[in-house]
Amino acid sequence: MKLSVHRTAQDANRAAADWLAAMLPSARNVMVAAGNTPLELYRLIGERRLKLGHLNVFALDEYVGVPLDEPRNCANLLKRTVGQAWKIPPAQFQVISSVETDALRSVREHEALIAKAGGLDLIVLGLGQNGHLGFNEPGSAEDSVGRLLDLEQISVEANRKWFEGQYARAKGITVGLKTIWSARRVLILAYGAHKASAVQAMVDGKRGPHCPASFLQTHPDTHAFLDEPASALMKK
Repeated sequence: MKLSVHRTAQDANRAAADWLAAMLPSARNVMVAAGNTPLELYRLIGERRLKLGHLNVFALDEYVGVPLDEPRNCANLLKRTVGQAWKIPPAQFQVISSVETDALRSVREHEALIAKAGGLDLIVLGLGQNGHLGFNEPGSAEDSVGRLLDLEQISVEANRKWFEGQYARAKGITVGLKTIWSARRVLILAYGAHKASAVQAMVDGKRGPHCPASFLQTHPDTHAFLDEPASALMKK
C-alpha cells in the first residue's frame, strides 16, 4: 500500500486528483464510491475537462429502502457528480437498485457485467469509520461477493446524518470484497481525526475481516491519500 499524507484534506484531494487524472485516460472500467469523502475529488476531475467518454462507470453500493428518486442516494449522487460532471454516456453508467426486492438481483447482475467487461481497472473508495469498504462491514470475508447485509450502528448513524434525519436505513447492498480486491488499481481516501483509528487498523493492524480495508495491505497497487489528522495514529 502506497501512502500519501498531506497537511489538509484539500491538499490530499489535489494530489489524489493528479494521480487519478493520470490513470483515467488509459482505464476502461471504473468503480466509484458515494458519500462525502470523494465528492471534492470528483469535482476536481470534472474541472479538468478530460475526455472520459470511453469509461464504463460502476457504482460501489447503495442504501436499501431509500426511494429511487431520492437525490442523495448513491445512484443519483454519482450520476450528478461523476456521470454528468465527467460526461460519461448514460448507457455506460451502471448503478445498483435501492429497492429491497430488487437489490440482490441488481448487485449480482452488476458484478456479472463487471466480469464480462474484463474486471475493474480502477476503483475509488472512501474508508468507513469502522474500516468498511462500501457496505462490507467488519466480519466480511475476503472472498465475499455482492450481497444485501445488515449495517453496524455506526454506519446507520452515518446514514442518518447523510440524509439529515429523513432516513437511517439499517441495510445496504454492496459489491463484495472479492470484486474490490480484484481491481487492478485502488485509490482510497480518508480524512479527519474520526478516521484515525480506521486508518491505523487498515495500515498497521492485522490483516483480517475485523477491518475489511486491511485486506488492501496485500493488494498490488493501492494508493491511500490521507490528511494529517487521519494519519495521526499510524506508526511513523
